[in-house]
Amino acid sequence: MNNFDQYNFAGKKALIRVDFNVPLDAQYNVTDDNRMRAAIPTIEKILKDGGSVILMSHLGRPKDGPTEKYSLKHLVAHLSELLGGRKVDFAADCIGAEAEQKAAALQPGEVLLLENLRFYKEEEKGDAGFAEKLSKLGDVYINDAFGTAHRAHASTAVIAQFFAPDAKMFGLLMNGEVSSAEKVMHASEKPFTAIIGGAKVSDKILIIENLLERATDIIIGGGMAYTFYKAMDGKIGNSLCEEDRLDTARELLKKAEAKGVTIHLPSDSIIADKFAADAEVSSALSNNIPDGWMGLDIGALACAMFTKVISNSKTILWNGPMGVFEMEKFQHGTKAVAEAIAAATENGAFSLVGGGDSVAAVNKFGFADKVSYVSTGGGAMLEFFEGKDLPGIAAVKA
Repeated sequence: MNNFDQYNFAGKKALIRVDFNVPLDAQYNVTDDNRMRAAIPTIEKILKDGGSVILMSHLGRPKDGPTEKYSLKHLVAHLSELLGGRKVDFAADCIGAEAEQKAAALQPGEVLLLENLRFYKEEEKGDAGFAEKLSKLGDVYINDAFGTAHRAHASTAVIAQFFAPDAKMFGLLMNGEVSSAEKVMHASEKPFTAIIGGAKVSDKILIIENLLERATDIIIGGGMAYTFYKAMDGKIGNSLCEEDRLDTARELLKKAEAKGVTIHLPSDSIIADKFAADAEVSSALSNNIPDGWMGLDIGALACAMFTKVISNSKTILWNGPMGVFEMEKFQHGTKAVAEAIAAATENGAFSLVGGGDSVAAVNKFGFADKVSYVSTGGGAMLEFFEGKDLPGIAAVKA
């Protein structure tokens, strides 16, 4: 596996798997271009070297072959803009005669975008024949799509076998993702605090179990905290609770105690009489929420306690919000955690924010540039922290 930074792409056609799975409005305008922006440094390095670029991606989940709604042609104008007005050519298929001709004709400094890979069922099936056809379009293969690294699809993993070890590599985005994640999981400075939020314990069991081997402190917020409180015989009113996970919550608390890991639950909550932006709001201890009320954010005591834990940390992982931060009345806890992470980072801690909602939160509150690394790969990052091998990483390293 070559080091992307040191590689000279002069005269090479670089086939890059990017993650351009971006949201479009009814007029097919890109409404959030973060994933596209994230790939630009990789593309620009290759063009600057005197190479050419062939981009492949999926968009959405098309069920029955080509559909207008999921065509990557809608991204061409915006991509051209992001590349400073550089012309972007488009192939109306990702394999076959047109793609082959356009790829073959590419000159140094030119960019070609292929049509949606998932218009072929073979992509998600990880079909080797389909992967081989794609591989013929470029001289070198670059995986820069961390968001799909946990899938063994044709373009994210299977394709790598058709390139020599020195002709397959990670792009700058993927390198950043992988090295940041590995730093947290395998080279974390202690104290290491993991902040796990979100609605459900069931979604986060594996990540918490894996972190019990590595973290010194685990902060739990969001709806999942109430399952833990109920497991400890707390009164949680109408708060979210996974009744079938009470034993799981008790087991996790026991395991943490046995391993000397401190689990921090929010001691108090901002409570509401209904799940709505205009709800009546009050506060209560998290283990004593009145009937008819539900916890929708962490309270002032929890904010202060969590801030203290975070400020003492050398390594911080944040996955999941502390409350319903999309509603103004319930965003304070998530914002307080973001502020504490930013302050700790400024004092020398390494902080990694990963998982869709926490990423949305740091962007919303303006802290994205105040943490060490913001991951673009929601599901992939989660599986990495669950301790799973990601096919997209393993294939390039092979």
